[in-house]
Amino acid sequence: MASDHLGDRVKRLRRLAGLTQEGLAEKSGVSVDVVRKLEQQRKHSARLPTLHALAKGLGVELTALLGDPPAVPSTGAMESPELVSLRRAITPFPFAPPPEPDGAEWLSLALLRSEIADGWSLYHAADFGRLIEILPGIIADARLVATAGRGRDRLDGHMALGKALQLSGHLAIRLGKTDLGVSSLERATAAADIAEDPLLAAMVSNSMSWAYQRQNRLDDSRALAVHAADAVERDHVSDAMGLRVWGGLIMAGAISASLGGDYDGASEMLRTSEKVSGRLALMAPPADSRMVSIFSKSSVQIKRVRLAVQHARSGEALSLAKNVRFDSEIPPSWRAWLFLDVARAHADLGDAAGAVAALERLQRTAPGWMRYHTLAVGIVSDLLAGSAHPPGLWKLARSLGIAD
Repeated sequence: MASDHLGDRVKRLRRLAGLTQEGLAEKSGVSVDVVRKLEQQRKHSARLPTLHALAKGLGVELTALLGDPPAVPSTGAMESPELVSLRRAITPFPFAPPPEPDGAEWLSLALLRSEIADGWSLYHAADFGRLIEILPGIIADARLVATAGRGRDRLDGHMALGKALQLSGHLAIRLGKTDLGVSSLERATAAADIAEDPLLAAMVSNSMSWAYQRQNRLDDSRALAVHAADAVERDHVSDAMGLRVWGGLIMAGAISASLGGDYDGASEMLRTSEKVSGRLALMAPPADSRMVSIFSKSSVQIKRVRLAVQHARSGEALSLAKNVRFDSEIPPSWRAWLFLDVARAHADLGDAAGAVAALERLQRTAPGWMRYHTLAVGIVSDLLAGSAHPPGLWKLARSLGIAD
């Protein structure tokens, strides 16, 4: 259940696996003290590398440990009509008749691209309610153009379909439907292949790398990101679009390496990409940056903060965070992650007031995202369990549904 404590999930899964606390510690490489504190609810959260290690030791996906974010609790009820519509759009009924064009505007590729770009803006703003309403129609429109179009229109239709399915994959994963997300991304890859667009295929690979991280397939995640980055680097880094796609893949590979315990390798990948990001200033920007992977000096700096926090380098994380200057390409979703990591670093250093200040800044800057981060729940729960309760803490707890 969504209300379960992380320790409850660890204990239940450990017993299902037939392991003692010592056995789980040995299989996962996590200290038995950490296992005990989690199960005794003396710790309410853990760093992602620790969670990945525990998931591996338990033989489960990472999502089994993370639980549901506050906004999408598991109730056992039937799925909402909106989610059913999204499922049908991603995996249409196989015996349905092919779509028929309706009016003269059905081939308006410019309008279709604009709708998809607006959808990505809704995603980065965490306006998932509105996005799930409009996305099935966008996917249907793109599939119509891809199916009924001719020549270049058909290829452009598949490009639009691939980008729409990539977006639906992201949304499904954020709603806790990882398998549906992977299914959507697989279909996005197929559409990119038909469109013969290597950069679209590479961007979908970036998304799939993230999905694999959620499934604790860290080796697969890193290998996919690095393979796709190498392919882009060979032929497509002479313009801003290609360079941004390459940079996004390098960051994805770095995070996978970090979660797998290779901090030094991950840091080197990010240092390299940060140097390369300076080349973007000399290039003409993409026509619509919302349709391209996020990559800039700011985004790399945000990822460097993430790596430091994941590996208990809290002081280093806070020092790095002070140097982050948001550029125009950084959407609310990425700003939310930075503030969340800063909050975690403050909490790890025993600075409850600093942690609350960072979470309050997150809530002001990207209010929708607070409700989709289980880590926020863990940090606030840890702070509530401590002796220092700075102003604003109880208000945050109430907004997350963990206090009356």
